[in-house]
Amino acid sequence: MSFDYAVLGAGRQGTAAAYDLARHGDAAQVLIADVDLAQAQRAAGRVNDLLGEDVATAAAVDVRDAAAVTRLLRGITACVSAVPYHFNLGIARAAIAAGASLTDLGGKTSIVFEELALDEQARNAGVSIVPDCGMVPGLGTSVCMAAMELVEQPRDVFLWDGGLPQRPHPPWNYILTFHFEGLINEYSGTTEFLREGRLVEVPCFEELEHVAFPAPIGELEAFTTAGGTSSAPRTFLGRLRTYQNKTLRYPGHCAQWKALHDAGMFGETPVWSGDGAGVRPRDLLRELLDPQIRPRPGEKDVCILRGKAAGVSGGREVEAVVDVFDYFDEATGFSAMERTTGWHAAIMAIFAARGELAKGAVPVERAVSGKRILEECRARGMKVQQAVTPA
Repeated sequence: MSFDYAVLGAGRQGTAAAYDLARHGDAAQVLIADVDLAQAQRAAGRVNDLLGEDVATAAAVDVRDAAAVTRLLRGITACVSAVPYHFNLGIARAAIAAGASLTDLGGKTSIVFEELALDEQARNAGVSIVPDCGMVPGLGTSVCMAAMELVEQPRDVFLWDGGLPQRPHPPWNYILTFHFEGLINEYSGTTEFLREGRLVEVPCFEELEHVAFPAPIGELEAFTTAGGTSSAPRTFLGRLRTYQNKTLRYPGHCAQWKALHDAGMFGETPVWSGDGAGVRPRDLLRELLDPQIRPRPGEKDVCILRGKAAGVSGGREVEAVVDVFDYFDEATGFSAMERTTGWHAAIMAIFAARGELAKGAVPVERAVSGKRILEECRARGMKVQQAVTPA
């Protein structure tokens, strides 16, 4: 059986998702739509060139036009939204109206909860809506689920994740492989954890620790950022004592970016400039820093996810650790960030098309088992390791 897919947004992650749908999703067609038709055509051309067949087509759509999105999605089995997070609620409503299942790359937990509130409408329409896919929270949540599934009575769950250059270069020792606004959003505000069985808000850039990984990665630092836990703490309220997430970076990153944060450079309120016009501090920061932290020609990345679940199995204390490592793909030219982000959303969309997901609006942690996601990661060449040891 073959399926008709759509991808909204023809950027890096959207193109990667379209490729995965076309290669692994029993696709009759993959429609790639973007407000910029030329961009959509380039993305479709790249997918077709990589696969050696004309499975991807291009279309123009403005996702702010709900009626246009609904028309585009009629006849589509499952869709991936790879556009900025603030469009996802409207797209979810349009997908339900069109009778198409939807996964998206999330980015804002409050919007995710609004999407999940569409559960009844989605069930009535016979579709599956799974928000906040991608690398994290999406794949990170799935990794945590896989670790929990290795423990009979999981109690405390931890996630560490990061996308990094394989060969860091000073002064930033970091490369940005997604939108700058997404990075600043990740570094702003608070994050919700589950601790001692209670929901708590924790500020960004707190609780710095160091985590060791096998060579050539070595020791990384980890600290709190926003949005990485998504809906999971509320899902597991009353079932777990701890659920938390920290971001991995090369040592020194936290101090650099916390200083910028504390200086007000992430601010959204315009401040006075010399000519009397107002400028948002984060816009100035983007203009200065974005070019400095973009990948250089030939630069390659690595994505790291580690989930740990502590609890009781067989009457004894144990710890289950699941590691996923992914690297820039020489064969396709997709970065590790594009693969782990776009492909996780595509995997969920494929499951939706095949009827493997429940109908309705469901969070990642309830959509499908972590083990099932790891099987798909392995099939796509990601390195997956897991171990259960006495605590």
